[in-house]
Amino acid sequence: MDTGTHLVIGLGLAGLAHIDPVVASDSTLATAVFIGTVLGQQAPDADTLIRFRGNAAYIKNHRGKSHSLPAVALWTLLITGLISLFFPAASVAHLMLWVFIAVALHVFIDCFNTYGTQAAYPLTEKWISWNIIHIFDPFIFVAHVIAILFWTFSLTKPEFIFTALYIIIAGYYLWRTFVHFWLQRSLPKHDPEYKTGETYYAIPTVKYNAWNVVKRIDSRSYRIGDFSGGTLRWLDQATCSDHPAAELSKQSQEIGAFTYFSSFACADVKEHKWGYEVRWVDVRYRHRKQYPFVGVILMNTEYKVLDAYVGWLSDERLEKRLRMDSY
Repeated sequence: MDTGTHLVIGLGLAGLAHIDPVVASDSTLATAVFIGTVLGQQAPDADTLIRFRGNAAYIKNHRGKSHSLPAVALWTLLITGLISLFFPAASVAHLMLWVFIAVALHVFIDCFNTYGTQAAYPLTEKWISWNIIHIFDPFIFVAHVIAILFWTFSLTKPEFIFTALYIIIAGYYLWRTFVHFWLQRSLPKHDPEYKTGETYYAIPTVKYNAWNVVKRIDSRSYRIGDFSGGTLRWLDQATCSDHPAAELSKQSQEIGAFTYFSSFACADVKEHKWGYEVRWVDVRYRHRKQYPFVGVILMNTEYKVLDAYVGWLSDERLEKRLRMDSY
C-alpha cells in the first residue's frame, strides 16, 4: 500500500491495541505502543533509501528482502528495543506483540496489490502479488480516517471503534478476494477469442468496478485490456522480441533488475545505424496508452552497452534521459 495508508493503519492499530487490557490500563505503555505501531507500519518501506544506490538497485530490492520473514522479526526487535530505551517502564512483551502485528500486517497487505513483496523469502525469492487491492484503496483509507476522528474526539472507546473497523476491513478484503477469484475464472467466457492454454490476470484499479486485464497468449505474446460493466475490451497487444540483443540485455544491471522483479516483462528491439535500442515494459502497467514502467538499454552493433535506464517514465522523459539523439 502507499505510505499514507500505512500511516493511518499504524494509527488504527494503536487504537485497536486498547483491546489489550494491559495497554488500556497503562498510559505509558499505550504511548509506546502508539509509536511502535506507527513505526512498525512504516519500517519495511525504509528500503526506499536504496534509491540512492540507483534505480536498478531500487527496482530489484524495494519491497523485497525488507518484507521477508527474517525482516519481520528484525524490524520487530529493532523497533521494540529502540522504544524501550525511552519507555523503560513499559511492558516489553506487550509492546513487542503490537509492533510485530504492525510489521507483519504491513507485509501481508502489500501482498494483495500488483507490486507485491518477497514475503516468503528465504523459502522462495518469488514475488507474491495477488492483484486484489489497488496500491491506494479509497475505502480502506477513508474508513481509517473516520475511525481515527471518532477516537480523536472521544465519541466512543477506541477498542469498540477499531474492533468494528477491522471487522469491516476484513470483510472488505474477503469480498475483494472473492470478486477477483470469480472474475479471473469468468474472463474466458467474456472473450470470444479465448483459446485453450491462455491465462488471464485481473489487475485492480482505484475504481472498484473496473479492472485491468492481461491475457498471456503464450511465452512471448500478451493482450492488454480492461473489464468494466461486464464488458471485456482489448486495447493493445504485445509480442516480445526474441532478438539476440534482447537476451543479451539481461546481462546489464538495469535490465537484470527489471526482469528479476517482473514476471510480465516484454522486450521490443529497434535497430538503428549505431546499434540497437531494447525496450522492456511490464505489460501489467498500462496508463494512457503507454507503459510507464520500463527498462531501456542502448547497445552498439557489437552489443556493447552505450546507455541504460530502468524506472517509471513517460516516453518524452525517457528520450531526454537516454539522450538518444547523441548516437
